[in-house]
Amino acid sequence: MGLNKFQIAQRISQELNDGDYVNLGIGIPTLIANYIPNNISVIMQSENGLLGMGPFPKREDVDPDLINAGKETITTLDGSSIFNSSESFAMIRGGRVNLTVLGAMEVSQAGDIANWKIPGKMVKGMGGAMDLVASAKNIIVAMMHTNKKGESKLLKKCSLPITGINCVKKIVTNLAVIDIENNNFILKEYAPGVSVEEIKNATEGDLIIADSISEMCLQ
Repeated sequence: MGLNKFQIAQRISQELNDGDYVNLGIGIPTLIANYIPNNISVIMQSENGLLGMGPFPKREDVDPDLINAGKETITTLDGSSIFNSSESFAMIRGGRVNLTVLGAMEVSQAGDIANWKIPGKMVKGMGGAMDLVASAKNIIVAMMHTNKKGESKLLKKCSLPITGINCVKKIVTNLAVIDIENNNFILKEYAPGVSVEEIKNATEGDLIIADSISEMCLQ
């Protein structure tokens, strides 16, 4: 129902600004590198030590030694730079990243994000998520609106271990584009073929309909 993961990434690409330094989390966010608008130049940063990440490689161009923080094979752009992770985290902690796009298991209406652990399940660790949510100037979440059980992932309060508090500015899901303002979810755009009522029913937190609401444009 609504958008697929590629369309979510395509919609978020519209939030990029010329000259931005951008960090993409694992999952849906990594797909954004394939949809950078032609009229802008952004620099993708990966916490394992890379500036200048390009789109995913074609099969014949795969280099198994060239990966992002999620261990996916990637390409580099002309002028890219490779360095160690300590320098990469210095960039992040120093506030040099303009935009971070992360996946999430839950987001609260206060802008809290839970995206690294489900109690009782094996996880690899938090990675760079805590540094990113504490330091990036803008945090956008890319995720499905509900979990596999059909339960809302946009909540009044997160129930899972928190990654960051009061840090998420915008959420793009398969159903909607939602801003977080004054402890509320603000519905700004709806996905093609999705009604406002469907979005309300899929949102556990307090949802306010913006004065000016429109259908998502994916061009």
